Amino acid sequence: MPSIIIKTADELARQRHAGQLLASVFDMLDTFIVPGVTTMAINDRVEDFIVNQLHARPASKGQYDFPYVLNTSINDVVCHGIPKATEHLRSGMIVNVDITLEKAGMIADSSKMYLIGDVSPLARRLVKTTYEAMWKGIEVVKPGATLGDIGHAIQRWVEEHGYSVVREYCGHGIGQEMHEEPQVLHYGRPGEGAVLQEGMVFTIEPMVNQGDSRIKTKKMAGRWLPAIKNSPRNGSTPWPSPPTVLRC
Repeated sequence: MPSIIIKTADELARQRHAGQLLASVFDMLDTFIVPGVTTMAINDRVEDFIVNQLHARPASKGQYDFPYVLNTSINDVVCHGIPKATEHLRSGMIVNVDITLEKAGMIADSSKMYLIGDVSPLARRLVKTTYEAMWKGIEVVKPGATLGDIGHAIQRWVEEHGYSVVREYCGHGIGQEMHEEPQVLHYGRPGEGAVLQEGMVFTIEPMVNQGDSRIKTKKMAGRWLPAIKNSPRNGSTPWPSPPTVLRC
């Protein structure tokens, strides 16, 4: 089994800079994402911004033969939604935009939920609870804590609010590669799993469903299959954090 990579001070500095650049991408999108824009237009705008303004590399493009620079997951799509030229955002939608970026050999990975126009109170509550659950996980991160502590904090918050944690997807280590050890589950028991050490970098990205936790994959041309909530009447929302760096 691959070991967890402990980052050097130089790697942490370069990865922190990559994360700051990625944050600027979302700052740009805050005014670009409006009703009527297509998800492919979002993809193209982000690619142009990363390449021509930040002089960085969209890390998702070409990874596992993926042809785009981001994922756009709308309403009941849990993750891995594919941008489309025919898919227009409409008032009432919630959409997660998931982007990765590489600069100076280090990768940053984050996403943001956008509420389009007039969104229902139920959808707003789901998004809010998921965001809070992410922070519940982040709050327990410190040297000596465990991955199980993170998962337990997230799961407890989600279930106390009547939702369920998707089991099939998890956070992950990140650095020179997009997906490194460890896997970061968003459910678990306190004290279990790997012990956190200074210099680890990983994502915390809870995916939360209304109703039960089951999902299914939607068949599409090619190898990329978005995961959707088992019942389209219920919503789902992911909210990945920026990479989490453990320091004393």
